[in-house]
Amino acid sequence: MVRRRTGRTPWRARWWLALPGSAVCAALIASGPVSAWALPVPEFPEPSGRFPVGTRVLEFSTRPGGDGRGEESRTLVTQLWYPAGRSAPDAPRMPYLGRTEAESRTVSSALAGYAGVPGFLLDGLPRARSHAVPGAPVAREGGRLPVVLFSPGLGGMRTQNTAWAEELASHGYVVAAVDHPYDSAAVVLADGRTLRTRVSATGDREQDAARAEGWTRARAADLRTVLTRLTRMDRGEPGGTLAGRLDTGRVAVTGHSIGGAAALQAARQDRRFDAVIDLDGFPHGPTGGHLGQPVLALTQEIGPGTDPDYLPRLTRVLELGAATNYRLTVPGSAHLTFTDAPLYLPPVPGVVGSLGRTEGHRITAAASLSFLDATLRGASADLPTALAAHGEVTVHRPKPHAVPR
Repeated sequence: MVRRRTGRTPWRARWWLALPGSAVCAALIASGPVSAWALPVPEFPEPSGRFPVGTRVLEFSTRPGGDGRGEESRTLVTQLWYPAGRSAPDAPRMPYLGRTEAESRTVSSALAGYAGVPGFLLDGLPRARSHAVPGAPVAREGGRLPVVLFSPGLGGMRTQNTAWAEELASHGYVVAAVDHPYDSAAVVLADGRTLRTRVSATGDREQDAARAEGWTRARAADLRTVLTRLTRMDRGEPGGTLAGRLDTGRVAVTGHSIGGAAALQAARQDRRFDAVIDLDGFPHGPTGGHLGQPVLALTQEIGPGTDPDYLPRLTRVLELGAATNYRLTVPGSAHLTFTDAPLYLPPVPGVVGSLGRTEGHRITAAASLSFLDATLRGASADLPTALAAHGEVTVHRPKPHAVPR
């Protein structure tokens, strides 16, 4: 996978650059044990919280022409992970990439095509199972549950942070992850249609920046729409098994890469969001404007290959906020460390970091929980100290002239 390390517009390698890597991958596949080590079927870490995890997939139709690339309506496929009651030990677990193995194979193939790699490199993904039980009843205890919305990286899918979502759900949060139509590599709808990605790079820096801003705006609107629909569902909209349990007065908006940029923009536009988590996302679009919610930004280890505009733009966003904001730089991390990718991609430090298969997940989830507990649940822990256990913390306190929320 060849990708700009800050989550900016992706580019594909020319075929003659990709050929040697493909040959090496083919050799790995042929070598049996090495293949199983380099390209395993992902095994998801057991969630550490007190709740089992349930999941369900919803579809919301919304906003004709809202993506700026056509007049058709947008169907937002949204997956929920939530605290569940006990299920039978042999209850089926959710496939990783979709509701069925067929959907998983479609998404896996689309991801390989989007990344420009041979499809067999991701063959293990459709066979993977998460810990969540589809349709499990919501846990009776726990009261009203805080909500965490999630937007994936460019071309990514709603399930790309499944391990993180399951960990949060096991600790009493409802996570709602969104497939953005015509952006995610493939979105499979319940009626069998597949919406393929339309995102592409031109190679012109200004044009690509403008495109990224447009995609960010569309995603931010999607996130706001999903929050509105979840609020209706909590109030008893048909099909809402979580009616009365979604605390849409305590909501965080989060995302990875361009999804993190969309989370920042959605929070700037909508005061219903109470906190923001940006997982290594370059802030596309204007960096000014009022941002009243607290922000946690997790960033990869900054090196010579990191876009020089990344930290200055992110720092400006955090410094201009009206709340106390935090940046956590994780040693040994890369852009994909903050996703499920280390569980199944070859352990190449430049791609997935040098933290191993599960340490990146542990750090991302632990830091997220510390921040969410403080901002959505009012936990009294020393947040800078808790975050410092995972890397280098920079605290940005509001300037005297900042407008309070």
